[in-house]
Amino acid sequence: MNKVLRNPVAYLIFVVPALVLYVTFYIVPLFSSLRYSVTSWNGINEPVFNGIDNFLKALQDEKFWIGFKNNVYFVGFSLIIQVPIIIAVGIIISRAKKMLGLYKVSVFLPSVLSTAAVGIIWQFIYQPDAGLLNQLLRVTGFADVAKPWLGNPDTAMTAVLVANAWQWTGFYIVLVLAAIFAIPSEVLEAAEIDGAVGFKKAWHITVPLIRSVIVVVMLLSITGAMKALDIVLIMTSGGPFGSSEVMATYMYKQAYSAGEYGYANAIAIIIFVFTSVVTLIFHLFSRRVEEVKY
Repeated sequence: MNKVLRNPVAYLIFVVPALVLYVTFYIVPLFSSLRYSVTSWNGINEPVFNGIDNFLKALQDEKFWIGFKNNVYFVGFSLIIQVPIIIAVGIIISRAKKMLGLYKVSVFLPSVLSTAAVGIIWQFIYQPDAGLLNQLLRVTGFADVAKPWLGNPDTAMTAVLVANAWQWTGFYIVLVLAAIFAIPSEVLEAAEIDGAVGFKKAWHITVPLIRSVIVVVMLLSITGAMKALDIVLIMTSGGPFGSSEVMATYMYKQAYSAGEYGYANAIAIIIFVFTSVVTLIFHLFSRRVEEVKY
């Protein structure tokens, strides 16, 4: 094994295929998108260079800014609401004495489903007349609260966020559980001897020890929120009246409905830049917190 590790050919055998895939499916499409983002192109004729006109158009496009706002809403929902729920449920399940495997499978099962299936399931749940949610509200005496959740501009985006969270929360919970179970039992036992039980144990011992995994979960939540497309298209297609439009769905419509491929590529570049900036800021912030903490 030592001879293999010292052989440069071994590194080439393992690195080159991955590097080729990375360049082919990431770097080349990225530069291709950047190239077309500065052109006026309908996908058929020869692209015509137009400088930064597409980017200026996006900055003046009200529908684009609605999508931008909804993406920010998506990120905020994921970080402020979804992540705390993930941590809390992960800690609760980790304390289960029986049927731990059943709990893991139960929370992880939605992540196995395709987004198309999840979208259709939640469309039935939100259905105004026969939907499960409105039926439960009527049975429990809250008939006044029942409404067409996906047909109401005030609730459509939140309804989509709940469905998306239901699908992916279980996946993140499993990551948190793996981190919790990796904590040495001696540390937890010593904490209990010192009087750290219940909420104190979770807040002062468990959470700090799985901080690195929590940061990963938050980063995945941010990137997932920024590239959200399929769940929105399936459940609302950006409606009603564009109230649930996100940048990715607006990009998709500009390309395949309006035939504005140059403009769509400009939106794709904006999504890439915004996601990179947000991720970098969060990474720097998390590192600064770690430095202050220790």
